[in-house]
Amino acid sequence: MAGDWDAPSLIDVLEAMARQIKNLIPPRIQWVRRVYEGRHPADEENDHEGARRNIARHYDLSNELFATFLDETMTYSSALFEGEGEPLALAQERKINRLLDATLVGRGSRVLEIGTGWGQLALQAAQRGARVTSVTLSEEQASLARRKVDEAGMAPLIDIRVEDYRDVTGQFDAVVSVEMIEAVGERWWPRYFHTLDERLAPSGRVGLQAILMGHDSLNATKSSWTWIHKYIFPGGLIPSEQAIRQTLEQHTSLKVVDQLHFGHSYAATLRRWREQFDAHADLVERLGFDRTFRRMWDFYLAYSEAGFLSGYLDVAQLVLARDEVR
Repeated sequence: MAGDWDAPSLIDVLEAMARQIKNLIPPRIQWVRRVYEGRHPADEENDHEGARRNIARHYDLSNELFATFLDETMTYSSALFEGEGEPLALAQERKINRLLDATLVGRGSRVLEIGTGWGQLALQAAQRGARVTSVTLSEEQASLARRKVDEAGMAPLIDIRVEDYRDVTGQFDAVVSVEMIEAVGERWWPRYFHTLDERLAPSGRVGLQAILMGHDSLNATKSSWTWIHKYIFPGGLIPSEQAIRQTLEQHTSLKVVDQLHFGHSYAATLRRWREQFDAHADLVERLGFDRTFRRMWDFYLAYSEAGFLSGYLDVAQLVLARDEVR
C-alpha cells in the first residue's frame, strides 16, 4: 500500500504464496500466531449496530467507485463462465438464473433476498413474475438499486429495504443470499441459518452462494485480525462447507440438496475486475481515492484472485431444503 515494493506480476507472487501457505510457517510453530496476531476489535462484532458499521465501511464507499470495475449489471459476486471470452455481464446473469432455477423461482413466487447488492438478482427474479423482498444494510446500494428498479418499471414487484436480516418477518417460497454469509461472523452463523429456516415456507428452497475455505484453514485463521479485516472487510469471515453443514444440522431443519463449485469462475471474474479497476485509475483518483487506496484495492483484488487460482478459496452455490421436499 505504501509503495515500498512491487512486482512485474503481483498475481504470480501471491498465487505462489497461496499454494505454499501451509509450508510458509512450519506446522510445529503455527501456535506462535496466537502470540503476535491481533484479535478482532469489539466494535467490529456483527450485532445489529456493528454489522451496519462494517457494511458501510466497504459497500458505502461510493457507487461510482464500484461502477469503475463492475459490469453493467453491477453484480459484485462471482460470475459463472462457460467460455473464456464471453462477456462478464452474460456470465453474471447465468449465475443468477441458475440460483433462481434451483430455488424454483417463477411467476407468483414470494422471494426473500438477503443482501441486495445493486439489485440485479431482484430484477431477474421479478422478470420471472416473482414478488421480491430484498434487504441490505448499505444505504448506497439500496439507493441505486431502487433507482434501477424504478427505471425497469419493476417497483410493484420489488421491495428494497434497509433492514437487518434478523428483523425480517413472514414466510417466502424461496430465500436467496449471494455472498452475504461472509459478512455474518462465526458467532452469528446459527442465527443466520435459523433465520433462513424460519423465513422459508414449508416446501420452499434456499439458494446460498458462498465463498469457501478449507475447514483446517478456517480453524487456523478464524480468530485472527488480518489485513483483509483491517482494510477491506471488517467483521468478515469466510466459512468452510463443513462448518455450514454442521451449523445446518445443529440449528435448522435444512440440508444441502444440490451444489455447484466454480472457483475457477471467481478467479476469472476477479481478473476482469482488476483489469477494469487498473484501467480506470485516473477516474478512481478523480472520485477522491488516493494512491494508497488504489494500491490497497489493487492488492485486495489480486490477493483474492490468487486465492481462487491456487485452490485455497472456492465458491459454491448450495441449495438447501427440508427432507420432505428433497
